[in-house]
Amino acid sequence: MNRKNGMLYAPTHEARPVVGPGEFTFAAIALDHGHIYGMCNGLVEAGAILKWVYDPDEAKVKAFTAVYPGVRAARSAEEILEDPVVRLVAAAAIPSERAGLGLRVMAHGKDYFTDKTPFTSLAQLADVRLQAAETKRKYMTYFSERLHVESAVYAGHLVEQGAIGRVLQVIGMGPHRLNAASRPDWFFKRENYGGILCDIGSHQIEQFLFYAGCRDAKVLHSKVANYNNAAYPELEDFGDATLVGDNGATQYFRVDWFTPEGLGTWGDGRTIIMGTEGYIELRKYSDIARSEAKDHVYWVDGQGEHYEHVAGKVGYPFFGELILDCLQRSELAMTQEHVFKAAELCLIAQAEAMNLTPDTLK
Repeated sequence: MNRKNGMLYAPTHEARPVVGPGEFTFAAIALDHGHIYGMCNGLVEAGAILKWVYDPDEAKVKAFTAVYPGVRAARSAEEILEDPVVRLVAAAAIPSERAGLGLRVMAHGKDYFTDKTPFTSLAQLADVRLQAAETKRKYMTYFSERLHVESAVYAGHLVEQGAIGRVLQVIGMGPHRLNAASRPDWFFKRENYGGILCDIGSHQIEQFLFYAGCRDAKVLHSKVANYNNAAYPELEDFGDATLVGDNGATQYFRVDWFTPEGLGTWGDGRTIIMGTEGYIELRKYSDIARSEAKDHVYWVDGQGEHYEHVAGKVGYPFFGELILDCLQRSELAMTQEHVFKAAELCLIAQAEAMNLTPDTLK
């Protein structure tokens, strides 16, 4: 995989099955974003069987089956939805189409696992909340920047163990490389991708709720802009926001499409978690000018200064927990309300954002 291309972000890890062969079967529908590979990798490594794939684009299906050679190409989405063996559908549709597909999946009695962002409007969120409550099916989301990053998983363990005391603030930096020439048309259409805070900002808000232990939060202020991409007038290449949680913890985050070509990966993602007794810094994808290796964790507590390179050491427990949740109807991996709250807040941040786009680009 080209490390510079975030569209194909698909981490792998040693298999850690939580079920036996054939105990959990899933399918993939909608291959519009390369995150579908990461989603499927995680489930397969946790013991799930990938039976079907469907996308109207035959080239995408051919590429997918080359990676997962035992998968059957379905003639339609309905062929998958009507298969009683399939328990869960993983999907990476165009963002504006994710909710609609999820409604269909849940209506067929199956759990749904979608790429972020899960919604592009509050109306979609309301419809899915109702459907999830009525069908008792799951609408889970691939917040990959926490769930599929070992340093982020490790930080969660440190916080849970009380290594830095009570979390007071989370600062998130989520820069991405634009790679405009390789992006599909929908990527540049506001109606399709929902806006930068709705899209990649969803990673940041989800991490805040998780690390700070918030069940709810308020968006204090937010901003978006198209600073430097006049050729794509509906693109927002910059966004930031400040939130305060229901427990008093605060967040500031920034997301953008300004990763310079000189960086060896698609984005220098970083998270700083400050607590009453210390702080943690995650250098997720690179330690610039020092190491191209990912997953660096630095933290300071009352005992001293610490560093751990955790790549290959932690794994990705979310996927196994999700499988068990689907089988047991539990909420080990992530609560449904957590998914909906993270989505709601990013939609509010997007809707209320001040637009700083220069007049010359509007």
